[in-house]
Amino acid sequence: MGLTLLLGVFVLGLAIGLPVAVTLGLSSMAYLLFAEIPLVVIPQKMYAGIDSFVLLCIPGFILAGNLMNSGGITERIIRFANALVGWMRGGLAQANIAASMLFGGISGTAVADVASVGGMMIPGMTKAGYPAAFSAAVTASSSTVGPMIPPSVPMIIVGSLSGMSVGKLFLGGAVPGILMGLAMMVTTVILARKHKFPREPWQGMKELFSSFSGAIWAIAMTVLIVGGLLTGYTTPTETAIVASLYAMLVGLFVYRELPWRAIPGIITNSAISAAGILVLVGTANVFGWILVSERIPQMLADGVLSITDNRFLVILLINLLLLFVGMFMETIAALIILFVPLQTLALAVGIDPLHFAVFAVMNLMIGLTTPPVGVCLFVAANIARLPLSPVIRAITPYILTNLFMLLMVSYFPPLSTWLPNWLMP
Repeated sequence: MGLTLLLGVFVLGLAIGLPVAVTLGLSSMAYLLFAEIPLVVIPQKMYAGIDSFVLLCIPGFILAGNLMNSGGITERIIRFANALVGWMRGGLAQANIAASMLFGGISGTAVADVASVGGMMIPGMTKAGYPAAFSAAVTASSSTVGPMIPPSVPMIIVGSLSGMSVGKLFLGGAVPGILMGLAMMVTTVILARKHKFPREPWQGMKELFSSFSGAIWAIAMTVLIVGGLLTGYTTPTETAIVASLYAMLVGLFVYRELPWRAIPGIITNSAISAAGILVLVGTANVFGWILVSERIPQMLADGVLSITDNRFLVILLINLLLLFVGMFMETIAALIILFVPLQTLALAVGIDPLHFAVFAVMNLMIGLTTPPVGVCLFVAANIARLPLSPVIRAITPYILTNLFMLLMVSYFPPLSTWLPNWLMP
């Protein structure tokens, strides 16, 4: 009965539109009251969930992304992406995807990508003659690449849950993230030829080099982050602080578009965003502790293994579960609740933990663009001022493309393990 109450309140909260953190907290409280467990457990487990040095990365990377975005970085990335691939059929859509790949190496979150890149690209594409639904679909789907390319907030969460190296997790997601972006660009070429989307004129090598020189400081941030982790000079948390200082200096003295008076507001907004994530981490930890106390992870593993211990079938079942959960639940909450139980199952059939982490995160990234609760889908549709239904129809080819890439990463482990094992043996 207690478990039924826990899940019932959780589903009801999601159904009526409560924030995920509030839903997790209320359902956990309902269970504890029914089980007559003191409610003091809630703050204790919330604190235990966020009492991790690795999680200090999150405020730092959010601040770095906001500083770079406020300092004129989005415009420069879009300009470079347009000069690089805008001449292709469907050029602005290609530039949109390329910009998301570059921006993902700065923000580390998909929603920030949609809001920043989409705020400029969706109106621009619509004005250039692209259907508004297609413009929103491209923006939403390409944003899922961001959290795969380092830095990545979901990978930081996985590192705190599993004890795996955050540097290795960052590198593990890099190749799959790049392949996702390239696959979406191929899909765009096919759609652009079919629907005869416009193409931009080739702007010449001068514009390409000029736009690259404008964006190089932003691109260098990814190099700074990965380089610090690879060389061992900085921990992930120290890297996030260095990235924030770098972003502030570039915005103030290189691009000169970041006014001093804006910095306190940026810090405040970044703190609010980070606090929201950490509250979600804390309440999800309470919820996860209850599931563990009810032996749900062991029951899940035993149930699947009683059906099959074939590695390929287990991977398929894990993917189906995570894709389903990703349709309804926020990424971080889903990771905290499900990652450890599913990792136990994955290890039981011999799946490499790094490989599992990468395709687990990839599943939930795809979930950000799937109805009914795909956050990136909602944001893109809101920017385009469209109802969800036409955007869902337009995004279907990209979801299918990403599902194909998910199968590639799931069943060919070197795509996620080769680079980190080579650079960080």
